[in-house]
Amino acid sequence: MASAAGKAKILVEVTSDTVCPWCYVGKRRLERAMSRLADRAEFTVRWLPYQLNPNAPREGLVKLDYYNQKFGAARVAQMMPAMTKTFAEEGLEYRMGGLTGNTLDSHRLIAWSEQFGPDKQNALVEELFRGYFCQEKYIGDREFLLSAVAKAGLPADGAAAVLDDPRVCAEQVEQHLQHGAAGINGVPFFVINKSAKLSGAQPPETFEQVFQRFL
Repeated sequence: MASAAGKAKILVEVTSDTVCPWCYVGKRRLERAMSRLADRAEFTVRWLPYQLNPNAPREGLVKLDYYNQKFGAARVAQMMPAMTKTFAEEGLEYRMGGLTGNTLDSHRLIAWSEQFGPDKQNALVEELFRGYFCQEKYIGDREFLLSAVAKAGLPADGAAAVLDDPRVCAEQVEQHLQHGAAGINGVPFFVINKSAKLSGAQPPETFEQVFQRFL
């Protein structure tokens, strides 16, 4: 399907978690692929929720302690340099300090931000990823969440209302977690134009190959 400007319209739906490092890497690689085809396609990106650890506490856990417990210290010692290198290739600094924990509030804010358009939602996702992975911010911290909202150019008062009422956007998020994400075993997970599917932080070239089908 082509737009009035003659460009193909391509919808990319991304299921991800805000504490998944590969989701941030996948976002950057997706954006590189889209930029290469910007003269031929009009892209819309929609962000959808996933929780790697839905039972994670809201008060937060020391990130490094949690990873050591989950994966083992020896494996984490191997993972960190590899992740640092992968992030550096995307122009990012990977940092392991700070807390990790429940991501539900971040997903409710992402769902809320969709009403302001895909660019604003994408900007919020970028700020959440950047803060958590590169600035050691806690994904469940109210101050950080509202700061990310402001940096994305979204209304802080509206976001505060979302955080003040746990019911706001909760049903929307839960519905996707229970149904839309059913069968997804890992993130990031990409669905292009409701048909083509890609799992994992694929290279830009892989995204381009899929996009070519819709041009």
